[in-house]
Amino acid sequence: MGVNLQMKILIVDDSPTMLKVIENTMHQLGFRNMDKAMDGPTAFTKMKETKYDLILSDWNMEPMSGLELLKKVRAEVAWKTLPFILITAESKIENIIAAKQAGVNNYIVKPFTVMTLKEKLVSVIGNF
Repeated sequence: MGVNLQMKILIVDDSPTMLKVIENTMHQLGFRNMDKAMDGPTAFTKMKETKYDLILSDWNMEPMSGLELLKKVRAEVAWKTLPFILITAESKIENIIAAKQAGVNNYIVKPFTVMTLKEKLVSVIGNF
């Protein structure tokens, strides 16, 4: 049993360009069922309205960072185990540690390739 390519995915990024890049990359990998949010509060509201199977979120956003969104998601019992991947331009070790402590499933540093994203996804949701 492989990964369901129809799984519901939420992409969160304050850059319209990055939203499109991530969405296009996910399409290349076979995923089609995606929603987008331009910031953390919008993403959190969408999460209350729709059941998502995976969150891909930028770290550096205003007014709520991806790390703050992750912490807010992990504070909800229903979302304790929801797969969550942070995407950022920062590769500082302290950021990776903070993300792990907050419960992130994986971490992608920009810029990234299709294969990098696939490897991270496989580590979080399994082979597809």
